[in-house]
Amino acid sequence: MNNAEQSSTSIEVPQIKSALLDKYKEEPVKEITAETTKLPMPTGWRMLVLPFRMKEKTHGGILMGQETIDRQQVASQCGNVLAMGPDCYLDKNKFPHGPWCKVKDWVVFARYAGSRIEIEGGEVRLLNDDEILATVQDPTDILHKY
Repeated sequence: MNNAEQSSTSIEVPQIKSALLDKYKEEPVKEITAETTKLPMPTGWRMLVLPFRMKEKTHGGILMGQETIDRQQVASQCGNVLAMGPDCYLDKNKFPHGPWCKVKDWVVFARYAGSRIEIEGGEVRLLNDDEILATVQDPTDILHKY
């Protein structure tokens, strides 16, 4: 059998080529940055805390204005620990019983404690490790006034 006879007897299967697959192969993969990477990373003995933000609607059904919600967040004394610096709670003389809190804990702090940093959608605070007054299970248990 020569080459001419082989090519006439063999069946060629056409390759299916999807334009959509080609598009995604050629397109560079975009880097997706998590929201937490946009936040400042605390240094030393500082921790990053997101102040509690009240709901837009009260239990009685009253809708709060955006300005009221923002003012409450600024005056909030309760927040969620987002990140801790590498030296938080390492001083054994100051903290003989270990850390007072950890990341993802709800904590209570003084009204004007820490440095306020404006971010998109509100603000975060940088607090020293010794500015934490208490931890709470549920931030809604605390009465939030401004």
